[in-house]
Amino acid sequence: MVGAGGSGKSTWAAEHYRAQEVVSSDALRAVVGSGEGDLDASADAFAVLEQIITARLRRGLTVVVDTLGLDPAQRSRHLALGRAAGLPCVAVLFDTPPAVCRERNAQRDRPVPAAALGRQLAQAAAARDQLEGEAWDWVAVIEPEVGDPAGTPTPTTATQTRDDSRPLDVVLQIGRFPWREDPAGWLRSIALAADEAGFSGLALMDHLIQIPQVDRAWEPIPEPWVTLGLVAGLDTDLRLGTLVSPVTFRQPGIIAKTVATLDVLSGGRAFLGLGAGWWEREHLAFGIEFPPVAERLDQLELCIETVRALWAKGTKAHTGSRVSLPETTAYPRPVGQPEIIVGGSGERRTLRIAAQLADACNLPSELGVLDHKMDVLRRHCLEVGRDPDEVAITVLDLPVVGTDRDDTWRRVERLRGRTAAASFAERHHAGDAAHHRDRYRALADRGVRTVFLAVGDLDTAEDIARLAPVLDLA
Repeated sequence: MVGAGGSGKSTWAAEHYRAQEVVSSDALRAVVGSGEGDLDASADAFAVLEQIITARLRRGLTVVVDTLGLDPAQRSRHLALGRAAGLPCVAVLFDTPPAVCRERNAQRDRPVPAAALGRQLAQAAAARDQLEGEAWDWVAVIEPEVGDPAGTPTPTTATQTRDDSRPLDVVLQIGRFPWREDPAGWLRSIALAADEAGFSGLALMDHLIQIPQVDRAWEPIPEPWVTLGLVAGLDTDLRLGTLVSPVTFRQPGIIAKTVATLDVLSGGRAFLGLGAGWWEREHLAFGIEFPPVAERLDQLELCIETVRALWAKGTKAHTGSRVSLPETTAYPRPVGQPEIIVGGSGERRTLRIAAQLADACNLPSELGVLDHKMDVLRRHCLEVGRDPDEVAITVLDLPVVGTDRDDTWRRVERLRGRTAAASFAERHHAGDAAHHRDRYRALADRGVRTVFLAVGDLDTAEDIARLAPVLDLA
């Protein structure tokens, strides 16, 4: 931060960042000296400040440097440290009127001498041009309004506008089941809370053993279609399905029958996520064959063709490119045509299967990866003669959602395991609801139609209330 005494730096930092993220020379004078105004302790305070900055940057953690920031050499040193750590480097300039700075300074217990404050104000005025030439990633200018001591940053970069006509559904994805002594009660409470909060659907993982990315192997992971049958009996508008079911677990005809039944019982709210499967351990443990990936992808193609044949009208025989059926007598038929979502991002075959046969494709939510995978999917669509808009883009998002910065960081610490905190926070886009709303608006701008939202700390229905503000995308 850059600004003269009384410009509002400390107030602004306290309002926008966690206390642990702000390193203040004044506060450190109080630690190593007799108080914040102990100028004799300045050398020791700045030595400690440099140690803290270096240590936090080495761990990839956010650092807000609360000093005057008027020394170009000091700014250059901190900029170099940030660059070496591979972190974004932002200069925040406080363009506070001199009269306001002097008024605030006069109200302090130990005001800065008038001559010193005058020099600071002159240096702050010169800093604007200096900062533009110092290669910061962004120079944010804070221009406090009357009665606003902290101010609001004025960005110098263009912002992206959103096409609000494009809808974005958010489906709650459940992979953990901490239901304790009341499995059915827990599931009912989560589903009803999700419906009330405005989620458009509920999706379950389909695994035989709990996967290590989510929880311990001995934690419950129920059969999803049976579980969704319970939810179908509740009074909700939630769409219901899996993300995703491995085609290796069930014969294609059984999948068609299962999903059609759920669709009828839920009044047309079922969808089907399908994938080739990836975890050999669960297959071996349950006596299920786990063929090479090429064969599993063949099974994925065959499964989709079979399901569509058994969902079609009539009972006539089906002869297709992958499967022949002597008859297609399969009742009840689904109410409509449940959406088939292909999960996976393999560029040569999986995305081509999605382009040829699926209604939707599920991709990673990281923007750089997503943009590339969408381009590949579009090329496959054009090559097979299909309009790319016919294949809806969905993403699986695994965020950390907190109520504020402090709560978010506590959740990062609780969930990260042995992963470095900064890496975990970045990987899971840790932030509050407003942060994730902005992310989802950016996804909608790219053409994403559905976000499957899964959090690692969904324990009770009360946690749904924490997620609900993310859905306010208007």
